Amino acid sequence: MKNNYFKYIKISLLSVLFIGISACKSDDDDFTFNGLEESYSIDRFKVLSIPTNVSANVTWSINDSIISQNSELEFISPTVDTYPLTLKVERNGNIQTYKSKIIVNQETGNYSKYISKVLDFKPAVGQFINDIPEYENGNNSAAMIQKANDYLVGGNSSMVTLGGYGGYVVFGFDHTIPNMNGRDFKVLGNAFFANGSTDRAGSCEPGIIMVAYDKNKNGKPDDNEWYEIAGSEYFKNTTTKDYTITYFKPNSNKVPVPGNEYWQTDVEYIKWEDNKGNSGFKTKNTFHSQSYYPLWLSDQSYGFSGTRLQDNFHDQSGSGTYWVGKSYDFGYADNAPNNDEASNIDISWAVDRNGKYVKLPGVDFVKVYTGVNQEAGWLGEVSTEVAGAYDLHLK
Repeated sequence: MKNNYFKYIKISLLSVLFIGISACKSDDDDFTFNGLEESYSIDRFKVLSIPTNVSANVTWSINDSIISQNSELEFISPTVDTYPLTLKVERNGNIQTYKSKIIVNQETGNYSKYISKVLDFKPAVGQFINDIPEYENGNNSAAMIQKANDYLVGGNSSMVTLGGYGGYVVFGFDHTIPNMNGRDFKVLGNAFFANGSTDRAGSCEPGIIMVAYDKNKNGKPDDNEWYEIAGSEYFKNTTTKDYTITYFKPNSNKVPVPGNEYWQTDVEYIKWEDNKGNSGFKTKNTFHSQSYYPLWLSDQSYGFSGTRLQDNFHDQSGSGTYWVGKSYDFGYADNAPNNDEASNIDISWAVDRNGKYVKLPGVDFVKVYTGVNQEAGWLGEVSTEVAGAYDLHLK
């Protein structure tokens, strides 16, 4: 019995020693980084990726300024230059330092700072739907996306309407817009401030902005999460997350129900419901007689989900004659005049689904959708308009 006891202890100790040695060996084997190349070369507005594949504390620096602490460096620059690169890897209290440089070259050909392609277009219901852009008999979704493309691509862009809450457009650029210090791109709309306004109010119809980075470089926003630009209202309790609305196709044979105001042609025109227990109707007005439901959609209902902003329009006159929409501080489309700083967007404001800020090297795709579900009297539904967009770094 005694011999068996000591034999068990001996075997156990050897097992522990073996496991400890194996663990140390495994930890050492994890470190397979072979150092940096002498230099790396990349064109302007393209992302250079340098993986290390190490599970350690990693710090990337240029001129003693930390630019990343991720295992894989994703570097982009809008400027032709040579950047001295330093990588520090800390493991078990030991720091190893590697030196290199990044050479940023002038690209071949010319990039456009403007939208290069519209990838999707699906407006919600509204008084300008089927007009901006114009629906023609037989048009399908692809045809309407192409029309939105014709409206928005390039430096001579015109305007598309997104209708009520949730209506959206998705567009891309021919290069990655870099995430630099300060604001990175501008979204154009038709917002304006009223003459003499001291509170930045007038006609502001804020749209939520989403961004995506084309990591797999296939020209499609299909490989990464969309990130929301967290504007000034994002973290406020007046903003509703995970909001969903459904619009129901109107019955063309239904007898209109006129309202008490001269402009109310049908106050029970298009029914809507949301996931908060609310419902109502979008009113048809006397100023626009065409269908407010997208005629290229055959479904009897359709809907959208996202972040809903607090209503921003109010009847300043008190009699229904003068409605004004207040601009939010920052981070939204069609929320301020095009020459205002508030129409410029910082990629660093992007957050993930949990509201955590993310560090993107840049963005290739932008989605804009109407962020308010409100009727502003005779002005009709609050509807974001998009009239173009451009990179603020590409001169």
